[in-house]
Amino acid sequence: MEDSSSTNQPNNSELTNFSDEVDPKTDDDSKKESASSMKKFIEDCDLLEPFAWRKDNPALASIPDDFTSLTITHAVSPKRDSTLEKEDLWLSGGPAGSRNSILIFRSSALANASDNVVRSKPGYQLHTSYKVSQAETKLLSKLLECHGMVEAGNNSTDFNLLWTGSHPKPGTLRSLAPHQRVNHFPRSYELTRKDRLYKNIERMQHGKGLRNFDFIPQTFVMPGEYRELCSTHYRLKGPWIVKPVASSRGRGIFIVENPNQVPLDEPVVVAKYISKPLLVEGHKCDLRLYVLVSSFDPLIVYIYEEGLVRLATVRYDASHKQLWNPCMHLCNYSINKYHSDYVKSDDPSAENVGHKWTLSALLRHLKAQGKDTALLMAQIEDVVVKAILATASSIVPACQMFVPHTNNCFELYGFDILIDEDFKPWLLEVNLSPSLGCDSPLDVRLKSAMLADLLTLVGIPAVDPLLHSSTISVNSSSSSTKGSHFNVLKMKLSNCRRVHSADALHQTSTKKSSTTTQGRFSSSKFDLTAEEMKIVRTAKQQFERRGGFVRIFPTVDSWSKYSQYLETVTGIPSNGAPSSTYNVLGTHNYNQMLFLQLYPDVPLGHSLKNLDKSINERKSVGIERKRDLSLDGTVTDKGVPHNRQERYERMLSQGHRQTFGVKKIPLHESHSAELKRQLLESMKGGKRLTQIEARKVFSSYLACILKRIAAAPDQEGHVEIVLKFLQKASNYLRTPFSVKVPSQKLLGKDRAAIIAKQLNDFLYIYNRETEMYGDVLHRPSELPSNLFIEFLENARECDLEEVLVEQSLHPTSTNNKGTGFQNVLKCLPSASQTYLKTTSRRPAPRNACKISSRIS
Repeated sequence: MEDSSSTNQPNNSELTNFSDEVDPKTDDDSKKESASSMKKFIEDCDLLEPFAWRKDNPALASIPDDFTSLTITHAVSPKRDSTLEKEDLWLSGGPAGSRNSILIFRSSALANASDNVVRSKPGYQLHTSYKVSQAETKLLSKLLECHGMVEAGNNSTDFNLLWTGSHPKPGTLRSLAPHQRVNHFPRSYELTRKDRLYKNIERMQHGKGLRNFDFIPQTFVMPGEYRELCSTHYRLKGPWIVKPVASSRGRGIFIVENPNQVPLDEPVVVAKYISKPLLVEGHKCDLRLYVLVSSFDPLIVYIYEEGLVRLATVRYDASHKQLWNPCMHLCNYSINKYHSDYVKSDDPSAENVGHKWTLSALLRHLKAQGKDTALLMAQIEDVVVKAILATASSIVPACQMFVPHTNNCFELYGFDILIDEDFKPWLLEVNLSPSLGCDSPLDVRLKSAMLADLLTLVGIPAVDPLLHSSTISVNSSSSSTKGSHFNVLKMKLSNCRRVHSADALHQTSTKKSSTTTQGRFSSSKFDLTAEEMKIVRTAKQQFERRGGFVRIFPTVDSWSKYSQYLETVTGIPSNGAPSSTYNVLGTHNYNQMLFLQLYPDVPLGHSLKNLDKSINERKSVGIERKRDLSLDGTVTDKGVPHNRQERYERMLSQGHRQTFGVKKIPLHESHSAELKRQLLESMKGGKRLTQIEARKVFSSYLACILKRIAAAPDQEGHVEIVLKFLQKASNYLRTPFSVKVPSQKLLGKDRAAIIAKQLNDFLYIYNRETEMYGDVLHRPSELPSNLFIEFLENARECDLEEVLVEQSLHPTSTNNKGTGFQNVLKCLPSASQTYLKTTSRRPAPRNACKISSRIS
């Protein structure tokens, strides 16, 4: 009878038979010798594939009973006690601190974040840390801290993860240690800047054929291509959509009917407006998809199985009579959320309620209408892969130049896709740092699950950064005088290895030109260099930890579809641009090597049509079929479908279901008034707010106005007062900020939503400048810090008004010999001083918007 323990073992495709290596013996000495040699084999070898033992295999009868199966990196492992089994929930690849050990992240940790639980996590015990720079990371920070990671200081270099909202500097990248991760590749702007994205795809259109890259609307970069725009407009007519080349959050986007309306005093892109979009219940919509690139050479791309569908608030008018209405033609959440008709669902399980759906909800909705959703998602995957291929030729050399270790960088992109009425997907733009804001429970649920899977997939090493940095500093200090020469020598040695590998590849391909021979080349892991073995091992381990991510490159059919866009020798994507001077390393073909290792039974050069036939033929002669499980129609032991389309269409099952953020306990009105009284008494006693404190009060005050006009846009004249305020106050910002006056045809709540959006943009820049210059302009506070913080957190609109009135009567004395930014500080919060001083002899105004009414 079969041993009951074997029923839970992996299937045959996941097992490796060691019958040739282990000779079963019956005497005790042989058993001990076999077990000892196997232990040594496991310790000395870094295995490339998952292994598992079968107790019903007679060839393995000599293996002692204190070993069980493990499916990630080692063939066998000792049985663990309950403590270690609990630890395994948060670790993978070995014990904490070992070379292959990484942290496992789960969104469920957000539900249980007590101090005792956090202290028990391996991340806390290893003092792992993260660093944030210029990014909105409230959800990410909470998720990391729930796993025991702490935030490092701004100047600290002892971190495991660096998450930044901007491009990291070359010096930052060069200084990364092997255990450190950063969320950007160098030169990612080739994909995320609108002008660079279009130019890269345009090169592919010229070099590889327009029909292969016709997924982006015809675009012109202003002001250089204004003549081409005009001549095209006379042939195709409008409308056209105008976008700043490097903006986000829907800032500065508008629609024109004629090139004469396009501004030529700033760099913008002008794209053909897709006038027949897919409508959902009468509303225009677009998709926000989360795409992960874990490596550019070889190229490895994942797409998250769940995305967001953003619906415009105003029903679509196909006659184009309301082109001036952004709430009809733009689907950005940052624009539509200020419309009073915008519906936000408070139920994290409701995926098709209101103006924000999940991708799976949209696919189920379309499938119920008889649409071919599988074809749609296949086309979307093709758009994503080709967009990355079109820009990778500039990013790969930069990685070779600036990134010291293979796994230092990863990138989460936000792809915005529009679907037209013919079910053709169009790429609108790619976001460098997609928003991780959580304005609804659905946002929290989806993004918490996505981030947990992202961090697990990229693999943050479970090591103590302090120990590693001390080791590195000791080694570097011993050779500090020749450190730069050592780095150059290291690059040259790496270059030699890669050149040797590439030459061997090229010679083998030249001598053996048949398809069958190409399929056999490098099919064995023993033909690989150490660096190539590491690449294969990392790719396989990442795939095992993919969670909700679906790998779309490489796949079983990727070589037949995309090899024509890769250089023959190097395997690097080519868009026809001149070779980069950054490419200082030798040639290689990691893309071909990785494909052959992942799919050894798929010969190179076979067309997609003949792929399944070829696999079946090779299987019939005894060659095991190894396919990417995400393409199969099988189901795991947990009931998770492997089929790609089923994954896209299944309902969201993971993620934190509670509203994210600290819920403020509403204070009794008397206590709030008491806080205000204490603060005002201190100010009347001669103490003043610092410049930073005054800006924070004014920012909170404007936030109250923003909420008010968004919720009740019909208040008498308040919206126009805010518009006049923005026109004047924008001149005092250091960052250029242009206020667009909405069309006079736009009335009521539509107009209020656009002005509210611009007030929000103003606040974003204003607060960022406050943080940026806070250290430079800081001076000790005259007020009790605890009192000010508690007041600011619980102040009502009228409380903020009174404090601003008192501050304006005795503005903070400053030394104007400093930077010109001091004038900004004097302006805003004293922007309303003109009116406030006139009201100092009477009670503070009860209508907040009146404070800004005298600014102009």
